[in-house]
Amino acid sequence: MNQPLPPSITEKQVKSNYLALMEKVSSALKRTRRTLDAVQVIGVTKYVDVKLTQYLVNAGCHQLAESRPQALWAKSAALADSRIDWHLIGHLQRNKAKRTVPILSTMHSLDSERLLQQIESDLDPRTSPLQLLLEVNISGDATKTGIPIADAELLLTHWMDREHRPANMEIAGLMGMGSLTGSSDTTRREFSLLRELRDTWSSRFGLPLTELSMGMSDDFEIAIEEGSTMVRIGSLLFQQPEAENEK
Repeated sequence: MNQPLPPSITEKQVKSNYLALMEKVSSALKRTRRTLDAVQVIGVTKYVDVKLTQYLVNAGCHQLAESRPQALWAKSAALADSRIDWHLIGHLQRNKAKRTVPILSTMHSLDSERLLQQIESDLDPRTSPLQLLLEVNISGDATKTGIPIADAELLLTHWMDREHRPANMEIAGLMGMGSLTGSSDTTRREFSLLRELRDTWSSRFGLPLTELSMGMSDDFEIAIEEGSTMVRIGSLLFQQPEAENEK
């Protein structure tokens, strides 16, 4: 989705959308004989305001994601009294890391060793490690974000070669996006590739790499069928009922 959503959505509609999404997630998991707790729904709130974000929290979604650090700063402060685990799904500039990383439970967009080093230097002690996901460019499109496959493997090699790795952060998995203009078969192949990379690197480097962040509003069911453990959902959660959209 490329534009802000209308502000007229009610709290009841947000809750209804969330429950409908959870039913679809449950059905996709049952089709693949996976347990109902195998996937986290990450609510992407980058196109909605604080009020609609609070509606989503009230509906039961406590895993929220922003793509811009500035929006993350503002919303995490405004919703400080709510129980929320914050995720960053967009690119993080190194000069914004110091203010951003203490807020996060998970960062989905690790895309360079320089950024990894910056995060390490800016991350304070915490009770649970910051989860880092390597964003891998699985489409091969040079215009898309994410680290090339060969560079991702090299980053993991350097990480494992370190004599000491910090206890307050961990590389926990991979993130990838399907081609925006590809067919469902293309998307499935790309998600399958990310899962295969995860399995290969987990075995090679002795890292759990338990998380696979793949799937958005248009392709999350395919992603779940291909092994996703985190789906990043935005527009489905804040859409108006079809009858109202037709007015």
